[in-house]
Amino acid sequence: MNAMKKMKKTNYHAHSLFCDGKNSVEEMVLSAIEKGFDILGFSSHSMCRFSDDWHLKVEEHSAYAEEVRRVKREYSDKISIQLGFEADYIYGLCKPHKADFRQYSPDYLIGAVHYVMNENGCFAVDDSEENVKAGLENVFGGNKRELVHAYFESEREMIAKGNFDIIAHADLIRKHNAKLELFDEEASEYKEELKLTAKEIKRAGVIAEINTGGMARGYLKEPYPSPYFLSLLSELKVPVTYSSDAHKAQNLDFGYEETLAYIKKADYKEIAYLEDGSLKLIRL
Repeated sequence: MNAMKKMKKTNYHAHSLFCDGKNSVEEMVLSAIEKGFDILGFSSHSMCRFSDDWHLKVEEHSAYAEEVRRVKREYSDKISIQLGFEADYIYGLCKPHKADFRQYSPDYLIGAVHYVMNENGCFAVDDSEENVKAGLENVFGGNKRELVHAYFESEREMIAKGNFDIIAHADLIRKHNAKLELFDEEASEYKEELKLTAKEIKRAGVIAEINTGGMARGYLKEPYPSPYFLSLLSELKVPVTYSSDAHKAQNLDFGYEETLAYIKKADYKEIAYLEDGSLKLIRL
């Protein structure tokens, strides 16, 4: 890893009409150029061999990859475009592993846990507040402690079984916590889940993403992960990048200035970025 002096404006987590985004790939690129980005990475939701309503359809993976490569060629003099996937982990169904995406030759993979499950069923923790509340009751019998443990346990399983570059929104379960009161962020039991997960992230050598998506959509006032979780990652010297998880072109750099301050407050001196398949560092 080589520390770099020049700051780059990057975003590796962006969605388009190929999954649940609201703009085309090219519209996202044009917005990124206008906003002064150096690197824009596309990361369509993917279960690889399966799909849900908001995932890249199985038969469209190749078309997605081809379109990203087309804009990469067309705008190469203005911006560096990279091809990625936000690959879901669901026990027994799919995982973010480079071997499963080899045929598309991605520049990177993002690993993400959106779903929690047990023998009673499965649901997405970032679904609507009503659906998460229903999932808590129907799948976990109202047991909030079990739900929270299942989420972080899935993340640790994903890290152990996967092969990817960036872990997305590592405490996504915070999305509806303010209203559903799923857990107390100050509770020792919750903090222990974060400690165990931070250690796994360090062990795997992946980049942790500082994600402003919950802020852009009005659910949170701070990015993922929380200040405490980020402090754990900082102590372990886990490299971090920041992104907006943009589903709209206008949100590509949402909250970037305050997020840089947020990262610095956690005692980070450098930001990670991926270029030419290697991890590099930008000095803040």
